[in-house]
Amino acid sequence: MQRRVALLLVVLSLALNAAFVTGWAFRVLPSLLQREDSAATDSIWCPLHRRLAVTRTQWRLIEPRLIQFQKAARGVCKDVNRSREELIRLLAESEPDMEAVGAKREQILAGQRRMQGLVVDWLLAEKEALNPEQQGRLFELLRHRAGCAGHAPIAGPLRGGPSCTALESETLGEPAPNE
Repeated sequence: MQRRVALLLVVLSLALNAAFVTGWAFRVLPSLLQREDSAATDSIWCPLHRRLAVTRTQWRLIEPRLIQFQKAARGVCKDVNRSREELIRLLAESEPDMEAVGAKREQILAGQRRMQGLVVDWLLAEKEALNPEQQGRLFELLRHRAGCAGHAPIAGPLRGGPSCTALESETLGEPAPNE
């Protein structure tokens, strides 16, 4: 009995970690931005890139990749969440099928690896578009926010969608007002 309880706790811990890591990836990156002059950033909707003070030329390179990343990450997140719900359903059964539980755990881990791959690929592409100073700021912000932050997607307005959210003001200073 103790073994089952311990296994249940490990599985639930992994599921929660998957949810928090996915949430972190969606929330932290967009909110790390510094605001440029309003005229220069009107078309730069993502607070991360405002925080990094990207130019319009840089933004033209970054935006399509960011939108592509968002769409791919949403798909992976949905898959991981679906697997997580299935795992919880399996664990809730009176006699959990431990083979099925193990297979579901592997599905969740595979989803986490896919998400991690997406994030790494996106960061490497992002790095190419940034100058050395911006790169340094980006990675410094990531180092300070690499824990389990809340969960909200890196959501820019995909024309009519939600905009990127800012991190808490105590972390980055007050968010710049929309002008």
